Amino acid sequence: MSEIQKPREGPIPPSLVWVEKLASNAEDQTTVYLVGAGPGDPDLLTLRAAELIRTADAVVYDYLVEESILRMCRGDAELIDVGKRPSRPMSQDRVTEVLLGAAKRHKSVVRLKGGDPFVFGRGGEEALALIGEGIRFEVVPGVTSAIAVPTYAGIPVTHRGIASSFTVLTGHSKDAGPLSFDWQSLANLGGTLIFLMGVAHRKEISAGLIDAGMDPKTPVSAITWGTRADQVKVSVTLGDLGEAVVASPAVIVIGWVNSLDLSWFEPRPLAGLRVVVTRVEGSSQSEAERRYSQLGASVIRAASIEIAPPSDHGEAMDAAIKCLEEYEWLVFTSQNAVSRFFQRIPDLRRLAGVKIATVGPATESEVRAYAIGVDFIPSRSIGESLVNEFPQGTGKILFPRAKVARDIVTTGLADKGWKVDMVEAYQTVSATGVFDLEQIKTAHLVTFTSGSAVKGFIDRFGRDVLPKAVGSIGPITSDAARSLGIEVTFEAKRFDLAGLCDATIDWWGSIQK
Repeated sequence: MSEIQKPREGPIPPSLVWVEKLASNAEDQTTVYLVGAGPGDPDLLTLRAAELIRTADAVVYDYLVEESILRMCRGDAELIDVGKRPSRPMSQDRVTEVLLGAAKRHKSVVRLKGGDPFVFGRGGEEALALIGEGIRFEVVPGVTSAIAVPTYAGIPVTHRGIASSFTVLTGHSKDAGPLSFDWQSLANLGGTLIFLMGVAHRKEISAGLIDAGMDPKTPVSAITWGTRADQVKVSVTLGDLGEAVVASPAVIVIGWVNSLDLSWFEPRPLAGLRVVVTRVEGSSQSEAERRYSQLGASVIRAASIEIAPPSDHGEAMDAAIKCLEEYEWLVFTSQNAVSRFFQRIPDLRRLAGVKIATVGPATESEVRAYAIGVDFIPSRSIGESLVNEFPQGTGKILFPRAKVARDIVTTGLADKGWKVDMVEAYQTVSATGVFDLEQIKTAHLVTFTSGSAVKGFIDRFGRDVLPKAVGSIGPITSDAARSLGIEVTFEAKRFDLAGLCDATIDWWGSIQK
């Protein structure tokens, strides 16, 4: 009998007892998922990680987990912050206690860690604690910052002829004492040395390696908030590392691979900008947030409004849908009206023979998401253009819209001979959820995409927290801001999101000169 085929002898290891115990009642077991969130950029999440985050009953997360990743969670999921910060230290024993408590309350728990759970993430300790309690767990690897962050800074950790190996070390010591490395061995290793969590010990790292014989002129890069929009790279020599100004959290890369310049992530046109993007409470990442992040800005989400059901509970929409064949046109001026209206149509074939007009690319995209074409789009994304460019007629138009909105479309189309039936599709009300006022106070700019967003922002946050600069998507929004005594710094030349982003780039570039 081969070694593999031999039966077990002696006591069964605890881990095998745990596996055999769970196998008997797998369907009834809580599962804790130790999930790597990657280094920061949400696009680096694995598909498995994203799936679990979206479906978990509870998410226990670390300080370094990017906010946009947390926005993927279910609206009713319990979110538990166990991040360790200088202002709020938390022992690993306490973190484990919180995790076990969540596992006792929920069936599916995600323990969300920056980077990879088993690369200096103490995931192994938490796995052992789960085994000790007989709780099922799975591990979902994440992209480690040791490789991703240097890559985003244009540094290959290995390169033919320069470095054939790399070594990853923790620059964090137990109980904040000195580091306990064999500096001579590290200096003789060659290749690339990568220190995670080493900012506080950078002087000790520099001295230890130089004293062991490493060339003080060895190039070093320290990358703070790597892979994020606010990534900062500091390039120095090993001899200067100890006195270099480096902020945490940073990855420190030591070696001659730093002499290569393969930069691709920086600079971006909005690098360094902190922008408040007003949005709808409870919605996922908006197109505005995504665009500003891709342009290099740090986005601060400020939910200023909520979309509420219509005050008549949809009775007007339902009545109109029953007689859709009477209408020649269906007009939409907002995404929310589209989604709320189409949710109530039992059969889209009822739209046969009805033409559709939309204002703005976002509204058009929302209609096309239902695999329905759009027959009329004005040249500019405002109601005035719709009215000016719409044909004369005598038929009926159905216009689902917000409860409170400008009458320009209703009256303008009526003046052209149309009979316009306006039905309430939704209400816009001030948001009420949790927000971080201190984050908003640090912003350079706030952008507004509607008059209701302006009013909602002031109602919720007040004037005192308005950043010095205000960007507006167009003249209607600008007028709403000025009516509330808000000075508009710049206005988009094209009245859509792309135009607002272009105007922001022009403005930010002008003040950086």
